[in-house]
Order: sequence, then structure tokens, then C-alpha cells
Amino acid sequence: MAIPRFPLMLTMMAMLFVFTESGDNNSAFSPCSDTTVQKSDGFTFGIAFASRDKFSYNNTMLSPCDRRLALSSANSQIAVFRPKVDEISLLTINTTSNFFPSNYGGYMVAFAGRKYAARSPLAFASNSTYTVTSFTLVLEFKKGRLQNLYWKRDGCSECSGNSKFVCLNNQDCAIKTSECKGQGQGSVDCSLGIQLTFSGTDKHYSVLNSWYEVKNLRQYSLYGLYSNLADSLTSQYNKFF
Repeated sequence: MAIPRFPLMLTMMAMLFVFTESGDNNSAFSPCSDTTVQKSDGFTFGIAFASRDKFSYNNTMLSPCDRRLALSSANSQIAVFRPKVDEISLLTINTTSNFFPSNYGGYMVAFAGRKYAARSPLAFASNSTYTVTSFTLVLEFKKGRLQNLYWKRDGCSECSGNSKFVCLNNQDCAIKTSECKGQGQGSVDCSLGIQLTFSGTDKHYSVLNSWYEVKNLRQYSLYGLYSNLADSLTSQYNKFF
């Protein structure tokens, strides 16, 4: 079944599914398709943006693939990505042109699957006061089937001691929305940067290690080289200040 239609106004940097790469044996291209994967397959998932109440039906939080949410008729947007399984990826959603999360409710949910639906918890992205631009998302699989998506937080360690940042709820570094391009007189590129990793096992029981590799890299200076690319928040802000 097809995913509900959304007006697409996002620029996305990812391995999108115009062509299937060599070694990609996963023929499911919709984020609402059910599938099992192995290492090096592409895996399609979505991130939906809306107000927090739009992700619930009768006080129960549902996957954006569930038609009871009627997101297609709500003030919402969706971005679709197809990263390679067990590779560390940096996904970017451009907010400098026609899209800004606060205009669509300011919250986001990552999701995939319909019968075997999985979704992340709500994550705050932006409102008229603050914007969070750097995230880490882990996709957890069991025997190749997606079980869970969850956001990993570092407790604001990346912005500790920097007065240009605000630590929201002791877990997310944020900047003032007024500093963002397209929002008032802002000059900072507040595009969303999502570091994507994998954990669990593929359909051949091979262990997916990319989350543990990122976790271990944080201990060494090498991680700083990667985080300069992956962290769209601190890398951009340090250039200005």
C-alpha cells in the first residue's frame, strides 16, 4: 500500500531510491512497506513533521503510516531517505528555502513499516524561539526486521560552556530561531543534520555495528573529524563566533 501523500517541499541529501545500488537486494522502496534486510541493502524510512497532537489518535501515538492519523490532510511534511544498512550516514534536511520545522508544528517522528510498523518517540525540532539542528538516530533491527527507531542524546555535552547555545531539557543543544536563515534577520544555516546508525542483526543474523562504532569513536580524537561534518549545529556556529 502506498504511503499517504504529502506536499514535498524538502531538499534531502541521502541515498535516495532513483536507482538501486549494486549489492542492494531490498525491493521495498516505500517507507510504509514491510521488509527484511541484510548488510549493504538500502533501507527506506521516513521522517514526518507536524505538531505533536497530529501523531496521536484517541490519545494513542501511532506510526505516520497509519491512515487514522490523516497526516496528509494536516499541516505536515515528510522526508524520505534510503541509507545503506549498517553504514554511518549523515542525512540533511535543508531549511534555508521553503521549509522550516516550526511552520509545521515543530516536532518530528521517524518511521517505517505498516504491518510491522515501527516509529521513534517524538523529537522536538523547532518553534518560534529555539531550533535544534543536530540529531543522532539509531535504527534497531532483529533478524533483518526493523524493531525500533530511537534518538540518542548526549546531554548537551557538545555545547557545554558555549553561551550561544541553550540546553533544552538537559538533552538537546539549541540556538535561537531568530538566528536562522529565513527566520527574521538570521544568517545561520539551521538545516537539520541527522547522524544515522544501525544496531541489532540482519536477516542472516549478522550483527549491525555502526552504532557501536560511533559510540566508540567518541572516545578518540578521530571522532572530532567526523563530528565536524556530522554536527551541523556546532560546526556552523563555531564559524560565526
